[in-house]
Amino acid sequence: MSLIEWDEKFSVGVAAVDHEHRELIGLVNETYDRLQRPDAGVTVPDFLGEIYARISAHFALEENLMRAKNYAQFAEHKADHERLLDEIRDIMDDYEDGDSEAFDEQQFALRLGEWFTGHFRTHDARLHRNLD
Repeated sequence: MSLIEWDEKFSVGVAAVDHEHRELIGLVNETYDRLQRPDAGVTVPDFLGEIYARISAHFALEENLMRAKNYAQFAEHKADHERLLDEIRDIMDDYEDGDSEAFDEQQFALRLGEWFTGHFRTHDARLHRNLD
């Protein structure tokens, strides 16, 4: 079972960027699938840590590009990145504090899907239109 299914509404219309976003969603799904297999030795904290690291790396690349191009809406775009990372960190903190109910797979999937849909269609689409 996938956590997030690629949807064409995620597309920003730039083939290379859409490919990278598909790969990011694929990495999220791969990590989630490993969590579902008891023999894989993946725990919820491992899963969330890996998701956080992979998303952070993608954001860092995007933010470096924006800085290099003096992108006018850098602060707003970066703030949206930070909102998602803060949400993931909050879930990780709750889980580490013993609140295992803090991680609801269905809610997490919905939230990631909503975030990616909104971010890809607004911030990323605007960024890539301005960088072409």
